[in-house]
Amino acid sequence: MLRLERERVRAGLSRSALARLALMHSATVGQIENGYIGRPYPVQLAKLASALMFEGEPADLLDQVRADDDE
Repeated sequence: MLRLERERVRAGLSRSALARLALMHSATVGQIENGYIGRPYPVQLAKLASALMFEGEPADLLDQVRADDDE
C-alpha cells in the first residue's frame, strides 16, 4: 500500500473526499493509489499532501508501507 492511501484512511477520508479537498478528480486519486500513475506531477503530490496535512515531503506519499505500520 502507498503511504498516500494509509494517510487517507487514517484521516477518515474516502478517495472522493480527499479529491475534493485537494481540488482533484477522484479518479486521479485512485489512479495514483493503484499505481496507474507511477510518477504523479509534483503539484498533484503537493495538493494531496496539503489536503492530508502531511508533514513530510510530498514525494514520500508514494512510498510503499504496510497498512499496520505506525511511524
